[in-house]
Amino acid sequence: MTDVVDRSDFVQSLREFAKRECGTKEQRDRLSSDGQVTHNQELYDKVVELGWAGCGIPTEYGGGGGSASDVCALVEEMSYGLAPLYGMVITLVSATVVERFGNEDQKRDILGGVTRGDVLATAISEPSSGSDPGSMICRAERDGDNYVINGQKTWISCAHIAKRIQVLCRTDDSGSKHDGITMIDVPAEAEGLTIRPIRTLGGDEVNEVYFDNVTVGADRVIGDPGKAWQQIMRTLNTDRLMCGAMFLGRARRIFDDTVEYVRTREQFGRPIGSFQAIRHRIADLATELECCRLLVRDLAAKLDADPERCEPREASMVKLKVTETAKRMAIEGMQLLGGAGYTKDHDMELHLRESIVSTVYAGTSEIQREIIGKSYGL
Repeated sequence: MTDVVDRSDFVQSLREFAKRECGTKEQRDRLSSDGQVTHNQELYDKVVELGWAGCGIPTEYGGGGGSASDVCALVEEMSYGLAPLYGMVITLVSATVVERFGNEDQKRDILGGVTRGDVLATAISEPSSGSDPGSMICRAERDGDNYVINGQKTWISCAHIAKRIQVLCRTDDSGSKHDGITMIDVPAEAEGLTIRPIRTLGGDEVNEVYFDNVTVGADRVIGDPGKAWQQIMRTLNTDRLMCGAMFLGRARRIFDDTVEYVRTREQFGRPIGSFQAIRHRIADLATELECCRLLVRDLAAKLDADPERCEPREASMVKLKVTETAKRMAIEGMQLLGGAGYTKDHDMELHLRESIVSTVYAGTSEIQREIIGKSYGL
C-alpha cells in the first residue's frame, strides 16, 4: 500500500529541530548526561511548545490530530537525530490505550496532560511474567469505591519520570489466565508506590515498581474490568510499530554515520570504503535498511486507512526485522569504524548500547517469530 500523503514539510521541520537542538556531539552529551539519560524534559518541553507531543491525539482532547504515519515520522526523525526523548515514545504508545478504551473524563484528563508534556508509563511485566504476561500476579482488590493494589512490576520503561502509570493487575482468578486482568491508572505520587531504577547498559531506561496497599478510586479503571488483556493485545501492534519507527530512525543514523566514516577514513593510500569487502557490506546494509523502511511505511499506511485494523503478523514482522537490522547495523558499524567506534568520542558506542537490547523489549525476537509462525497455522 502506498502512502500518498505529502508530509515532507512536517518531516523537514522535525529534521531542522533535531539538527538545531542536538546536531552536535557536545549538545547530545549535555542533553543525555554523556549518554546515560534517555529522556531530557527540557528538550521535551520544546517539543510540547511546538505541539508535537499531541501528534496523533484527537483535537477534541487538545492534540494536533494526525495519523499513524505522522506519529511514525515524529518518532523516526527524533530517533535519527539522537534526541533523548524516549519518554515521548513510551507516552505515545500508552496514550493509545487511553484513546481507544478510556472514558471521556479519562481522555480529557490523561490525553490532555500528554499534550501539555506529561509522561506516561505502562506496567505489565513482573519478575515471573515477562514473555508470558498472562501469568502476572500483581493484584488489585476491590474495596468499596476503591481498588487496593499489591505486588511488583519490573522492566517498566520511564516509570521514574512518569506522572501516571497504567498498571495491569489481576482482579479475578475465576477464568483463564488471560481473563480477570484490569488496567488501572495510578498516579506516580500515590502513597505506597515505590519506584527503583534498574541499572542497565543503556542508562536510566527501566525500573522496578512496588505496590504496597496502593489505593486508588475505581473510576481510574481504563476500559472494562477484567478485560485488559484483550485491550493490551490490540495496542501491542501500535507499540511494535512505534518500536519499528524508532529503530528505523536509529538504523538510518547508524548507516549514515558508518558510510561517512568509510568514505573519509584512509588506509593503504585510499578510503577504506573503496575496498570491495567493505563496499559489499555497505550494499547489504543499505538493502536491509530499505526493507525496514518499506515495512514500517506499509503498516503505518494500513493503520491510516483503518485505525481499527489489527495486523499482528505485520506488526511482529516490523518489530522483528527493524530491531534485528538495527542491532546488526550497530555491530557492523562498530567493526567498520574499528577502534574509533569503541570510543566515547564517536556515537557508534551509543548506537550499539541502545540497539543491542531492541530485540528484547516490547516482545523478544523469539516471541515475534512465534506470532508470525502461528499466524500461518503452524
